[in-house]
Amino acid sequence: MEQIVEQVLSYGPILVDAAKALVVLVIGWAVAGMVARLVSRKVNANENIDNTIGNFAANLVKWVIRLMVVMAVLGIFGIEATSLVAVMGAATLAIGMALQGTLSDLAAGLMLVIFRPYSQGQYVDIGGTSGTVQQIALFFTELVTPDNVQVIVPNGKAWGEIITNYSHHDTRRLDLTFGIDYADDAESAKKLIADIAVQEPRIHKDPEPWVRVTNLGDSSVDITARLWCDNAEYWDLKFTLTQQIKEAMDTKGISIPYPHSVIVQRNG
Repeated sequence: MEQIVEQVLSYGPILVDAAKALVVLVIGWAVAGMVARLVSRKVNANENIDNTIGNFAANLVKWVIRLMVVMAVLGIFGIEATSLVAVMGAATLAIGMALQGTLSDLAAGLMLVIFRPYSQGQYVDIGGTSGTVQQIALFFTELVTPDNVQVIVPNGKAWGEIITNYSHHDTRRLDLTFGIDYADDAESAKKLIADIAVQEPRIHKDPEPWVRVTNLGDSSVDITARLWCDNAEYWDLKFTLTQQIKEAMDTKGISIPYPHSVIVQRNG
């Protein structure tokens, strides 16, 4: 019995250190989260600073504090920071190769924040993947697609791909093409489209609406309207005008043909 008690007592210092380490780890993790939220809130409160920078800074602060917490926990167990650095220095090559992609994502994240090809809340296409930017974290960019699907793009891949930013400019050109039958009057169709464009308050007067015959297809004469609007109005305006012009053409007796074949039969 005495041996068991002595053995339990011998583990006492280890258990105490483990308890201290657990407390430090839990409190440190919580503090890291609170400080990160505070930094994000303070930076984003400044109207002159983009929210992207605030969120990135918050992520950076959070991970720095977490690293300090881990160092403190190791110190409780008697592992000094200098010793840890020496061990890491000896394994630099292996760690560097293992974390090559992660370090590349971190460096790319810094480049994205500095040059800002896109910001939080903008709708972008990154190498064929489209969505609204939710956040630019240390190692990845989070996108949300129009059907509410989360997409995680590593920052290294984002920085190395072609980026199309649909939200960068305040205005955007809307192109609509309608095909009419060869037997219909193209001038009447152009005037109909132009009149609807002029009456629509969301369409800008400068540049003025542009309506032209742009193609003679196999089964239709194509008329294209190029209209300028606010970026935020683009999709709703596109859907609204498409329906309005279709209904107006039906009312005026202007047909929208579909591809068809004509069979010519010869006697004899």
